[in-house]
Amino acid sequence: MQKTFISMIAATALSAGAVMPAFGTEVTLARFFGSCQDAGTDVSAAVGEACIIQSIINAFDAENDDFDVTTLPTDWGNYYDQIIASYASGNPPDVHVMHRHRIPEYGQIGALADLTDDLMAHGIDPDDWTDSAREAVTWNDRILGVPMDLHANLWHVNMDLMEAAGLVENGQPILPSSPEEMMEHAEMVREATGQYYLAADFSEFEIGVRMVLAFLWQQDSNIFANGTATINTPEARNALELITGLFDGGYANSRTNYADSQQSFLNGEAAVLVNGTWVVDFYAEQAADEDVELTHYYVADFPTLYDEPATWADTHLWAIPASVKRDNPEVYEGALQLLAFINDHNIDWARTGHAAVRESVLNSDEYAALPHRSEYDNTVNIARDTPASARYGAIQDILNREFQAIWLTGKSIDAALSDAEEDVQSQLDR
Repeated sequence: MQKTFISMIAATALSAGAVMPAFGTEVTLARFFGSCQDAGTDVSAAVGEACIIQSIINAFDAENDDFDVTTLPTDWGNYYDQIIASYASGNPPDVHVMHRHRIPEYGQIGALADLTDDLMAHGIDPDDWTDSAREAVTWNDRILGVPMDLHANLWHVNMDLMEAAGLVENGQPILPSSPEEMMEHAEMVREATGQYYLAADFSEFEIGVRMVLAFLWQQDSNIFANGTATINTPEARNALELITGLFDGGYANSRTNYADSQQSFLNGEAAVLVNGTWVVDFYAEQAADEDVELTHYYVADFPTLYDEPATWADTHLWAIPASVKRDNPEVYEGALQLLAFINDHNIDWARTGHAAVRESVLNSDEYAALPHRSEYDNTVNIARDTPASARYGAIQDILNREFQAIWLTGKSIDAALSDAEEDVQSQLDR
């Protein structure tokens, strides 16, 4: 008989010598963001997504005798497969993180607890959330989660390489304003430094897909609308030809994965890294390390190369399964108190580089003083998300498969767009 998600990970924790909670009501929690073995409880000392969120969880656990939080080991690569399997087995985590784009998938089947009438009593004020954050956790006019952030793609810039290429003015990087200008800048960087102009994860996760989406939105196009796939279009072809042009010109490497793209940027091998808000504090810390080639780090909004400003964005949020609210009021109470604690630490989560979701935090001096924040403060205004769809996970996988086939195997753009549109339409028709 197949073990449930929670029983498997509990067994894993015990076999590794972990001590399971002995006192208080246990609240199981699933999250991604990576691992942090020594997070501790000092939230102010933590750096990076993994350690900041784990230190917040640890601090809550240490301060609350009535509840014991067990953080379940999960893997980013198959996180949603694990969560879906746990719901299917009837034994999901008591609280788990997810993305805004997944709300339709869970909301349409009533899998998530309706938190609307329970938030204020626990010190969570939805009126303090930004409009975008509230919309992110709302399904059929009911609140199904507590938002953490707005995260988006940025241009992380090595100013030393840009300056060597003559692409710095008044202390700021000169960013391209058209596809043609981006290619000109790329050639300037290569001629002056011998390094790549741009690095990104093009061979593993969906960073490349998110770049294409941004370029589509900048052309007032999208991947689907009103239940119809709109991928095999001139706008999509423009976006893909722009990216493949970087590879063909030797200005970017199509075979770098997530870790390699980061390392090449830190090693001074690329003038620009396309990655998200979630690494700003990490890169800033790395830039202060004398052993790292990235000595002058700058963060920029995703540039507008077409008609309309746009960058890919999403929201992290926390949800509680409907079964917990229905069947286990003590655990539900603990989960709500934990979410209130996380909501109270929104400024600490924003230290990663993410945009805060609470207006009171956004308007605070502490938030304004965060490193590099002023360099990309327009990102919240140009952030875009994909249309809502319960099939988003499968659609994203299709796009990643087809675009990587162009970059990695030489599949033609026309064939990839045709196949992607057909497969995405089949998902929309389900």
